[in-house]
Amino acid sequence: MEVLVIASETKLTGRVIFRGEPGYEEARLNWNPYTNTYPLVIVFAQEHDDVVHAIKWARENNVPLRARGGRHALERSMSVVKDGIVIDVSEMTRVRLNSKKEIALIETGIDVGPLVSSLAARGFMSPFGDSPTVGIAGLTLGGGIGPLQRTIGLASDNLIGVKMVDAEGRTIIADENNNSDLLWASRGGGGGNFGIATEYKFKVHRAPESATVFDINWPWGQFEDVVKAWQRWSPSVDYRLGTSLEVYTRTNGLLQATGLFLGPKEELTDLLEPLLTTGTPTEVNIQTLPWPAVVENRLQPDQIPTDAANKFSSSYGFQPFPDEAIKAMRYFLENATGTDSNFFFLNWGGAVSSVPPEATAFFWRDPAFYFEWSATWKKSSDAQRNIAVVERTRQMLAPFSKGSYVNVPDFNISNFGSAYYGANFDRLRQVKTKYDPNNVFNYPQSIPPLNGRSGFRLF
Repeated sequence: MEVLVIASETKLTGRVIFRGEPGYEEARLNWNPYTNTYPLVIVFAQEHDDVVHAIKWARENNVPLRARGGRHALERSMSVVKDGIVIDVSEMTRVRLNSKKEIALIETGIDVGPLVSSLAARGFMSPFGDSPTVGIAGLTLGGGIGPLQRTIGLASDNLIGVKMVDAEGRTIIADENNNSDLLWASRGGGGGNFGIATEYKFKVHRAPESATVFDINWPWGQFEDVVKAWQRWSPSVDYRLGTSLEVYTRTNGLLQATGLFLGPKEELTDLLEPLLTTGTPTEVNIQTLPWPAVVENRLQPDQIPTDAANKFSSSYGFQPFPDEAIKAMRYFLENATGTDSNFFFLNWGGAVSSVPPEATAFFWRDPAFYFEWSATWKKSSDAQRNIAVVERTRQMLAPFSKGSYVNVPDFNISNFGSAYYGANFDRLRQVKTKYDPNNVFNYPQSIPPLNGRSGFRLF
């Protein structure tokens, strides 16, 4: 359906692409083809004021809007909207580093890979996940987990200031002294709920000259023993070690633990002894690298968009999986159709767990580990089956886990407020009511204001 655009006092600025114009197909695509939606217009902001104009234009024309950065939103209608305006900040990528104060001013369009690589070249580090093409905007607002979280905290823990455009097109600065409630909410409260951020002020950290990375592979048939051993070992291992474990389908065959240690190879080798003596590893690779090479090693290139659609879900574990939970893993790995379907685990503890749950909007500080699972498919006829397998697995694992990660959203979670935000959800609704009382920034599973207003549209 075409949207009737009325005469507007405000003109769209930046790189503007309407439906039907050259470049529209590329502009509308997300990393996950599952999020297949046709907006009316996409605005690639070049400057802060382009975001101001886009929000005002949307309000004047009664057009729904969405914020977009790295295009990695994993569910439908979160960073794109049918017949609406997508306000994309991905061409705002400037970074200003103050080495003396160890602070960086970062435009929110930059992706994680270019950001951490540029900081590494200047002797600094900041949190990152497992993909270089994830945008820093959404990563940070949802928490920002990754291998450095046990040493320097989540991405959101390092956020000390936000420049944002609100629903009226006004510029808001949020820091410890101004609009501190909005800063609190921006540190884990999810992207696109309160306004559109255009610049972050980050605490950055001096990088070590070198660090040590590892990869250990096992035969797929040993995944039960490896999962149990990793879950017993990883939450209490040296806080300088961030480690993940991935288990793919039997067809794929990959069973791999990886990690990043802010220390020497000799120490890491000793720390890895419980893993190295589990099963029969087929490959062990431990290497110390200069910090810029560590970043390059851990952030391997990924394509955008990919030709395989994905359905994700996630949760947090507090105890090692009992046999019933392992059975749920096996059910998923044997019934998801795509060879790239997998389970992913990341250890908790250290700095990420030293922050009280109420100190920032990111609530889940106490787990032993985080985990997610994703099904992939290329044929549209396989979508329904895989989505059902992901949901059935979530139900099977519910007795053995709590909560869910807002940056890995799942529309099948009905009580999403407590799942994503725990006891912080009510306070987030208060902040929402203060800064966006008319619910202009709404999408499926967005934070609702206390007055219950639905905004322009929910879908």
